[in-house]
Amino acid sequence: MIQRRRPLILVTNDDGIDAPGLYELATHMTGLGDVVIIAPREEQSAVGHAITIRGSVRALPHAFDGPLASIQAIAIDGTPADCVKLAMNSILHKRPDLVVSGINRGSNMSINVMYSGTVSAATESSIRGIDSLAVSLVEGGRQKYDASAQCAVIIARKVLRSRLPRGIVLNINVPPVPFGAIQGMRVTRLARARWEEQFVEGVDASNQPCYFYRGKFYNLDEGTDTDIYAVSRGYVSISPIQHDLTAHGCVTVLGTWRWSEFAE
Repeated sequence: MIQRRRPLILVTNDDGIDAPGLYELATHMTGLGDVVIIAPREEQSAVGHAITIRGSVRALPHAFDGPLASIQAIAIDGTPADCVKLAMNSILHKRPDLVVSGINRGSNMSINVMYSGTVSAATESSIRGIDSLAVSLVEGGRQKYDASAQCAVIIARKVLRSRLPRGIVLNINVPPVPFGAIQGMRVTRLARARWEEQFVEGVDASNQPCYFYRGKFYNLDEGTDTDIYAVSRGYVSISPIQHDLTAHGCVTVLGTWRWSEFAE
C-alpha cells in the first residue's frame, strides 16, 4: 500500500509568535500535515505588506511546550511578509503545500484587509502560487480561538484536496462564539466601508510633541452578501481575494479616451 506524503503547512501571523491564536491554529493544523511555524518575534499588527529592505532580519529558534514541543518554530525579527519571504528563500527545504496565517486577534473584514499583516503574509505566499488562508477572529478568548481553529481545519482540509485558483487567498473571519454556536460558512465579498480618522496631539515618552491615531470604523454597505453581514449573523465569512489590484473593468473604458497631448 502506497502511503501519501503528509502535506507541509507553514503557519505564521502578525500578532507575534507567542500569540494564543497562533498556538491554537498550529496545534489544530498538526492533524492535517507537518507544521512549521515561522512568525514575527513581536507583534506586527497593521503593518500591511511592509518588508525589511534596510538593515538585517534575524531568525531565532523558538521553543513551544505542550503539543507543539516537537514542532520546528522560528521567530523572525521582521514583518509577516518578511516571515514568508525568508521561509521560502532560506529556511524551508521544500515548498509548503499550504500557508495559514492567524488566528488574528480581531477581525480583518472589508477595507481592513489593506492594512492587515495577517492577510499580507497569506498574500505573499499566494503570489508564489501557494494555497493560502488568512484567519481572523472578531474577538479573542481561548474557547473562541479553538472554534476558529476548528473552522480553519475544515477549510484547510477542503483546500488541500481541491486546491485554489492561482493567486487567490481565502480571507476567513470567524464570529466570536463557541464552535457549536456557529451557524455555518458563507462565501462573501468584502463590504464597502471606511475609517473616520483623527490624530490627537500629545507628547511621547521623551516629552516631545507627537500625534496619536484615533479611528472609528463605518460600514457603508447594506448588502447581505458581505463579510460583515455574514459574521454579524453568526456565520464564518470566506472572502476570496487577490493581489492583482488592476481595475480590469476600467481598462476598456480608459482605452477609448483620447490623450490629446500625444494625438497624431
